[in-house]
Amino acid sequence: MKRTAVSPEAFVVAPHELLANRWLLLTAGDFATRQFNSMTIAWGSFGTIWYKPFVQVVVRPARYTREFLEKYDTFTLCAFPAQYKAALQLLGSKSGRDGDKIAESGLTPVACDKASAPAFAEADLVIECRKIYWQDFDPTHFLDPSIEGFYAKQDYHRIYYGEILAIGQG
Repeated sequence: MKRTAVSPEAFVVAPHELLANRWLLLTAGDFATRQFNSMTIAWGSFGTIWYKPFVQVVVRPARYTREFLEKYDTFTLCAFPAQYKAALQLLGSKSGRDGDKIAESGLTPVACDKASAPAFAEADLVIECRKIYWQDFDPTHFLDPSIEGFYAKQDYHRIYYGEILAIGQG
């Protein structure tokens, strides 16, 4: 899909709609060496921190993608037209440890301009990011007691902040 570059200052997004309803595909790793993995996410945020445009994503310890987030400096977030919802469901429910779920999804990894992690040809939105901060959730800081209900296994997410390097919209 042909995409047009959008500056972070001009990027307009409905974050709740994008994350909770459309979902995003988080991909970390290196396209050139074919060492990468993807997972579907529905939690995160967009904003400004340290005078930089950023995205924030959260990943549980057991997720295979987290190994790639730890090893590599960049990641991408991709949004897709509605017809790819089944592919996103598959990529969010299967582990890349168990086989080539990306090939099974039918999506096409492509190189990015600024990130070593790939994007996908079918995406209508690609956000390329460079990690700038991470921290693990600390349950002693949960102010709303209902949050603990998301962590029956005490597998608290790691938060990653990524500086937005490039945005492409189709």
